[in-house]
Formats: sequence, C-alpha cells, structure tokens
Amino acid sequence: METVLAKLAEMIGDKSTNLIDLTMDTAFLRDELCTVNALLMKLEDEDELDPQVKDWSNQVRELGYDIEDCIDDFTHRVGSADAKAGFIQKISHFVDTMRARLETAKQIKVLKTRLWEVNERRKRYKLERSISGSSSVVVVDPRLPALYREPANLVGIDGPRDELIRWVTDEKEQLKVVSIIGSGGSGKTTLANEVYRTVKGQFDCHVFVSVSQRPDMTRLLHSIRLKLGQQGSSYTCEVKDLIDGIRKFLQHKRYFIIVDDLWDISTWDILSCAFPENNLRSRSIVTTRIENVAMACCTHQGRLYRLRPLSDQDSQRLLFGRTLDSEHACSSEIKEISTEILRKCGGLPLAIITVASIIASRPTRKREDWEKILNSLGSEPGTNSMRQILNLSYKDLPRHLKACFLYIGMYPEDHIIQRVDLVRQWIAEGLVNNSHRQGVEDVANNYFDDLVNRSLIEPEETDYNGKVMSCRVHDMMLDLIISKCIAENFISVVYDSRGIRELHNTKIRRFTLKLNGPKGGATSADKAISIQPHIRSFALFANTGRISECAPLFPESKFLRVLILDLQEIDGRDRHEEVRIDLTSLSQLFLLRYLKIHARTSMVKLPTRIQGLRHLETLEIYCRLISYPSDLFYLPGLLHLIVTSHSRFPDGISNAKFLHTLQYFDLLENSLETIHGLGELMNLRILTIRCFQKFLLETDTGRSALDAFHSSLGKLGSRNLKYLSVVRYPEICADTMSSISPPHHLETLDLLAWWFSRIPQWLAKLHNLCSLDLCVREVMQEDVSILGAMPSLMHLQFQVQEIPKEKIIIHGNTAHLFPVLRNFQFKCERTVSLQLLKFEAGAMPHLRRLEIETTEKLLEWYGGMPAGMEHLLGLKEICLYILHGQGTESERMAAESAFRSITQMHPSRPTITII
Repeated sequence: METVLAKLAEMIGDKSTNLIDLTMDTAFLRDELCTVNALLMKLEDEDELDPQVKDWSNQVRELGYDIEDCIDDFTHRVGSADAKAGFIQKISHFVDTMRARLETAKQIKVLKTRLWEVNERRKRYKLERSISGSSSVVVVDPRLPALYREPANLVGIDGPRDELIRWVTDEKEQLKVVSIIGSGGSGKTTLANEVYRTVKGQFDCHVFVSVSQRPDMTRLLHSIRLKLGQQGSSYTCEVKDLIDGIRKFLQHKRYFIIVDDLWDISTWDILSCAFPENNLRSRSIVTTRIENVAMACCTHQGRLYRLRPLSDQDSQRLLFGRTLDSEHACSSEIKEISTEILRKCGGLPLAIITVASIIASRPTRKREDWEKILNSLGSEPGTNSMRQILNLSYKDLPRHLKACFLYIGMYPEDHIIQRVDLVRQWIAEGLVNNSHRQGVEDVANNYFDDLVNRSLIEPEETDYNGKVMSCRVHDMMLDLIISKCIAENFISVVYDSRGIRELHNTKIRRFTLKLNGPKGGATSADKAISIQPHIRSFALFANTGRISECAPLFPESKFLRVLILDLQEIDGRDRHEEVRIDLTSLSQLFLLRYLKIHARTSMVKLPTRIQGLRHLETLEIYCRLISYPSDLFYLPGLLHLIVTSHSRFPDGISNAKFLHTLQYFDLLENSLETIHGLGELMNLRILTIRCFQKFLLETDTGRSALDAFHSSLGKLGSRNLKYLSVVRYPEICADTMSSISPPHHLETLDLLAWWFSRIPQWLAKLHNLCSLDLCVREVMQEDVSILGAMPSLMHLQFQVQEIPKEKIIIHGNTAHLFPVLRNFQFKCERTVSLQLLKFEAGAMPHLRRLEIETTEKLLEWYGGMPAGMEHLLGLKEICLYILHGQGTESERMAAESAFRSITQMHPSRPTITII
C-alpha cells in the first residue's frame, strides 16, 4: 500500500493532471487510502479476524492493486515524446497522451466510487469494533546473528546419531535400509544429515537426496545420477534408462544413500530399483513421517528407528540456548511459563526453535513476552500446536518481512533458492523499503538474513565467512506460506490443468506453475497467461514441453514485473533436434524488471530491440541465444547482466553506465571496441570473463583482445570492481598481467583458469581481498609470504603444478601470516607430493576448514600428508579429494586408513570427509 500511496503523490504533483481535473480525485484516493492503510496495519496484529472484517480487508487489498495498475498504465502511456521526433509525430503523441489522460480520468472516478463504497461499508457495519488494536512490533536483537553461528538442532541428537552410526557401519555385507520415522518438525532430516556427514567418507560414493510430495521421478533420478558424479547426456528422460545407469555405476561400489522425506511406497519401489544388492556393506537411510512407508522400506535386512520427542531437559537446553536467555532459565516465573510452552511444543525441535527465535527477537524478553507467546498457543501439544506455533512466527514478523516471506511460495518444494535470486525478485516486485540510507540491495540482503535468523528459512550453502548463499524451506513452513498466499491472494500455485481451470473466476496477482510429467507445459502456460492479464510475477518450473506457443500471449500480462522460466530439462528428444523458444513479444512488457530464463537445451529468440523495457534491472539467461537485442546496452535501468550464450554482444557497452554485474563476457567473441568499453563501466562491481578457444589467443587478434582487456581492467581497478573471475580458460599463462595496475577494491578474485609462473607481486596491493583462487606453476617460500601478508584473506584455494624446489612452509603466528584465513584449499598436480606442505606451530590460527586434493598414486606413502597438521588448532573440518586413475584399490584403502589415523589424533578432532 505504501507503494501505491507514493505513486498517487507523484501523480498529484504532475501539473498536466490539472488539464483534465484529475488532481482532486487522485487526492481523494490518496487521503482515503492513508486512513485505510492505518486500519490494515492494525488488522495484521489480530489473532483471528471477523469474517466481515476479513472480507473488507480483501476488497481493500484488491482495490489497491487496481489503483496501482491504473497509475502504471497511465504513466507508460503518457511517457515523454522522442526529442528527435518531427512535427507530425509530436502532434500524434499529444493526441495519444490526451486520450490516455481522459481514459485514466474515467478509471480514477470509478476507483474513487469503489473506495468510497468500501469505506461506507466499513462505517455501516462498524468494523472497527472488531479490532482490539493490540500491537506486537518486533525489534531484531542485535545479538541474533550470533545464533546462526552456533550448531543448531543438535540438542539431544547424540544418542540417536551414535546408534544409527553403529547400524550403518556394522560388518554385515548385505544391503541394509534403515527407516527413520517421526512427525513433521521432529528432526528427522537433521539426524539423517548428522549421520551422513559423519560416516559418508567411509563409503566409495554417497548421495543425500530430498523427495517432495509430488516427486518427478525423472528429475529425482537424474539428480541422484549427477550427485554420484556420473557422466553422460542429460537428454535421457526414460526412468528405466536412468535406473539402469545408476545400478551399473553402483554395482561394484560400497555406497551410502539418504532418501529424505519420503511420502509414499510407490516412490520407494521405483527408487530402490536403482540401488543394487552387491554385498559390499552398502547402506541406505530413509526418513518419513508415514508408518506404512517406513515399514515398507526396511523389510529387507533393515531397521526401523522411531524418533522420539525431545526430553524435558533437552527441550529446555534447546529453548534457552537459542534465546541466549540462559541467565533467566533459573528464574522460577520464567521456568514455569517456559515449561508450559515446551509442553505445547510437544518436544518437536522445529517448534521449539521457532518459539525461541520469536523470543530472541524481543527487545527485552521479559515475563510478559513469554506469557504472550504462551497465550497464543493452543491447549494441546502436537501437530495442531505446531501449526499454531508456525503461524505465530509469521504473525510476529515485521510488516516489511511478511510479503518477502510469502514470496518464497513462488518456488517448488525442496527447491534450493539462491539468495541473489530472491533478493533481486523482492526488489523487482517493490517489496523492499528503500527509505533507508542503505542501498536497496543491502536492505534486501538484511531481510534475507533476518528470515534466516528467525529460523523461517533453512541455510543450504554458506561461504567462507558464514554468509548464507542459498536456502531451503521446511515443508511444514512451506505449507504455512501457501495457505497464507491463498488466504491473501498473494500467490496462486498450480500443478496441473485442473488447477488452471479453477483460476478462471479469480483475479490473481502472482502465479507459479509447477509442472511434472511429459505433457501439458505449453497448453497449461498458454491458458494461465491468457486468462490472467493482471499477473505481476509469473514463474514456470517444468522439465517438459515447449512454451513457444504461449509466448505471443505475454503482452496480455502488461503488468508483469518478474518472469522466471525454469526449463532445465526438455523432454527426451534427440540431442541434435533444436528446441526453439520464441520470446520476441517480451519487448511489450513495459514494467518488466526481472527476467530469468533457464533452458540450457533450448535455442531462445529474444526481440531484436528491447529499449521499451525501461525498468529492466536483471537479465539472466542460461541458454543459447539466436542473437542479442541490438539496443541491449541502452536500457537505462539495467543493473545485472548474466548470459551464457556465445553470441557476440551488440555495440554500445560503454552506455551501460549503471551496470553492476556482467558475467560470462567472452573475450574472443566480442570486438576490440566492446572490450575497451568495459573500462567505461564506472559502476561495475562483478565481472566474469571467459574464453574457450586457446589457439585464438596466440593469434594477433587474440593478443589484441588480451591487451584491450588489460587496459580496461586497469581502468576498472580505481573504481568499484569487487569481484573478478576468469573461467573456462584452458590454462592460459597470465604473466602478462604482471604489468597491470590491479583493481584495488577487489574482495573476491578467482584466477584458477589463468596460471602464473610464480605468485604475482601485485597481489600484495589488494588489502581488501577476502577470497582468492590461484594457480601457479611453481612456488617459492618468499611467494607464500605474499599471500600470508594479505590482511583480509579468509578463503584461499591454491593450486601448484610443478614440484617446488623446497618445502612450502606455513610459519607460525609470530610471523603474522594468514591472520584471518578460515578456509584453505590446496591442490597439487600428479607430480607434486603433499609432503612438501608443512604447517608450523601457531600457523593459520583461525583456520576452520582444510581441503586437500591429490591423486591415488601420491597417497601410496603413508606419511604423504602435509606435515604439522596437528598445529592447526582451530581446525573443525578436513576434506580429502582423491583423483582416481593411479594406484590400486588396496593402496588407496591403506592411504585412506593412514589419513584417518593421522586426523583422529588431531587435538581438535575435526570431522573427516574423503571423496
């Protein structure tokens, strides 16, 4: 509603509206909506709305949408005339704009009448009497981020974890399936993941896969295949072919498979066919909340583990540990209330964590806060109380977070959601309050972190600094989101053609289509778009069908702001058959701000010109393009351009003055003028360069392209560039970069694909660099000092190609080297022994994760590990990657055993993973 009010105010300030008497009517809308908005804010704090009040608030919400649509349409139609237009064109534009103003004036009067009637209805039925006016404003505890850094969900898990580990690591040769059964939110996934994380290194291969309530078996099996590291075409979609491929791959390996959140026996009947009984002590764990599914999975050589609710003691530990409120745990009044709250939580970890997150967000956490939460819960523990607790977590959100949280309903169940995608979609939809002094992306990132801190979304992937890069949503939380979306007409989710038919009599604003199966993609999308012209966000998640037939209907949705087409797997056709997707009609979506197309197996046709997309901020395309629009770099709002096509960029890149992100820019596909133009992008923050054809770099054209790039990089170095990555280079020597002035503000630098003879001296100038990926031919001790002296370096991936002339010694902290390094990845080529790496006492004092990559041959020596690993006192996790191809099976097993023996004697007892 705040967005609508801002647009009304801007419209009132437009002097041209006086010509047709729009000002008074527009002012009436603004004033009335201000009053209505204040009342809506009170309604959000109510536990249960009277049916009349709920109906009234729904009418107001839809009216707000219609007013905003009217203003957006008006603004577009009366846009300024082309300064170069002739007299006739200017007269024509004047006539068109006058017609638009007159038509808008009529619409405004209709909207004014509707708003007046809505307000009269409120007065007539005295709806204010149904509102208590209570408030529950949430102020985020500044200590809350510290919660995330602590191990979550692990209270009371030691016993079950250790018992399951004994089951899956026993000496029985036959395939064994263990079923974990428990209610939603009981911690099944957490328990299975802990077992998986602890023992996966003991198996030849391992997979953790989640199953949705509506599983697409083709996609699910293909996901297992990819996680196993199988090579091969992704075009095969026959379930039988995928099962045969997985069985063949696993036949002679000891494997460990986790199937998380299984819902029906038929899915297991298909999945289990892919897991051969090879008598190599292979194991599988299935988690489910359904009794007969659990029994069916563990009938053969299996065990059933019933996950019990947490004990009273463990529940208390989890609650007070998450609230950082242990100092109040002994208070008799708090203990009495917390005991009753925990009784209603029923020992379910998800419920306890959710309540704890609500309490932790309170500014004071006094007795009244605890009592308010207790009074909001039901009288009985268990599933119903769980729903009430989750609903309470939603109601407790600040107003600005509620819409952002509900927007997650656009994504399918078990989907891994990237932070950067969600943040940019929130911004495109206008859900981020830009009244702060921070930039809008910084504000949106704070929103994301707040949802993580409140345990409403679950971290999936984190970077070296603990920043959450992607997330999932618990299925019970997703059920809550979908129910709220339906109640508030926020997002409509459809899975099949039947759902499409049910939308005919509904005006929907955001629409997501999640299709499984071999048919119906084109038809369903066609119908969905054609009958819903008021859609603001449209997302299509499908692995089948063409969408080319529905593309011409996009102009019907002229209010579209966000468009997501996720077609990662097209139906099982011959790989040489071209799939074309015609999106030429996109040029008419004048409000479009975010466009993401993921269709790697397809050829996409974009409009020849898209300058009409004046609001487009994000263009992200993972597919083959016939060509780029000729005016791509003349879009005034373009901020993020991520494209994987090998097509040549059009001219004019230097005009993209506001571009922040440019990824997968191909040096050899673009002209020298375009490469030089990179240096003119004054606001560029993220740049990814690639080059596939090594031989061309050795030509005059290739050398000229490199020189032009070095020149542009030198210009960018004194500006805002913070992220630079070079990918897909076939190990090109980059010593020519030694003469350039490095980008001084860089925070992330990935040069693995661009090897250096020695560590470049200019790295010492990068005082802000936090993450570095580097490949060198040889390394000397003085080179290591260059890296160690970098004051901000937290992540280092270091690859050596040739045997060093001397040991690589990481000196102790007395030398002040690597003062903040947390993640160290060391990779050596087939001739480089890990014994050449040595850590002295006090080395890398803050190192948490050590990753080592080597070959089987180099592990033949039992002492072949880096020396002095016991000196890394802060180490929490060790991961060893062994490249196959050399050495016998017995040599590899002996080397692995020796490595485990070394690490098990480490004073910090870090977790060990061998892949």
